[in-house]
Amino acid sequence: MNYEETLDWLYHQLPFFQRQGAKAFKKDIDNSVKLAQHLQSPEKKFKSIHVAGTNGKGSTSHMLASILQEAGYAVGLYTSPHLKDFRERIRVNGKMASKQFVIQFVKKNKSFLETEKLSFFEMTVGMAFDYFAKKKVDIAVIEVGLGGRLDSTNIITPEVSVITNIGFDHVGFLGDTLPKIAFEKAGIIKKNIPVVIGEYHEETFPVFTERANEEQSELYLAEKTITEKYQIDLLGDYQQKNYKSAVQAVRLLKGFHIEEKHIKNGLRNVVANTNLQGRWQILSKSPKAICDTAHNKEGLELTMQQLQKENFEQLHIVFGVVKDKDLVNVLPLMPKNAIYYFCCPKIIRGLVASELQEKAAQHNLKGNVYDSVSEAYHTAKTNATNKDVIYIGGSTFVVAEIV
Repeated sequence: MNYEETLDWLYHQLPFFQRQGAKAFKKDIDNSVKLAQHLQSPEKKFKSIHVAGTNGKGSTSHMLASILQEAGYAVGLYTSPHLKDFRERIRVNGKMASKQFVIQFVKKNKSFLETEKLSFFEMTVGMAFDYFAKKKVDIAVIEVGLGGRLDSTNIITPEVSVITNIGFDHVGFLGDTLPKIAFEKAGIIKKNIPVVIGEYHEETFPVFTERANEEQSELYLAEKTITEKYQIDLLGDYQQKNYKSAVQAVRLLKGFHIEEKHIKNGLRNVVANTNLQGRWQILSKSPKAICDTAHNKEGLELTMQQLQKENFEQLHIVFGVVKDKDLVNVLPLMPKNAIYYFCCPKIIRGLVASELQEKAAQHNLKGNVYDSVSEAYHTAKTNATNKDVIYIGGSTFVVAEIV
């Protein structure tokens, strides 16, 4: 198989959560353990930091990687989902895994993957761990895919665990209350391994303290322990919360030499060092067009607050979501003074644009329906003047089609 055929097999052989949702969700990590054993336990051949959370875990992971790179280490970075290229999920010092590695990994392990009926995510986690082991990275930053306790990544024993925050997302899998969701995230806390909690919430913090006590793990609340101010090249206001988790985590690493200058330079050069995209990313200046991957209540609440700080005569919003999105809580956050361009991302889980338009109208959000994200964005750019602002978001998959 060539690279395109290999990707096609990965995407379609078995359910893929980002595209198909619930039926791709596994309720145990047995397959991940089996795959690790088959690969001769690559996760034990490198040190790691494990990052979970409802929002901010991707940005925090990239910040951690950038700081460690500035300190001169070979740093693996596993994140999901990708925006444009599957290999964005697996990087070493910002460089994606080669197409040849992806091809060879699938070719070598295809029989095992098919026999054991592994999910897309289980395969890619195993692939990442195998790559990091082969590249002999000094440390890898591993972002949780969904939840924590039952996530495929939760076979590692990290140097530090990080939980950025807790909010309502994937309630069908993780629970319908914040403490239930926190319980799933707390599943990454390991015995005698320090854990960083990004933000305090009265409903969830007791869950973390209880788990940390059970595991005899020291717990650090980043928003309280990190008081220094840092310059960050990631533009979203919400990054002011994320960097505290990253800074606290690197300060807890043992056996690594990380100076203050590495932290400062790492936070100033996240995009250059790791090639992160889609976080309050400015696509054009005239008219100003901004995209952001925020897609749940907590994330969109922060981005909408920041959006209203922009100076504009008219706000244009290119908006699309997936079918299982909690629109009852999301749509009230969206500004009513905007012109909407409703669209559907090109995935199975995408919500039909006309249905999104109908639900939005119930909240006095008005706009037209477009056949694609690109058509919606092109029309917004045509309609907007240089004094207007265009925002593109609602889903990672909407942003992926225009960056």
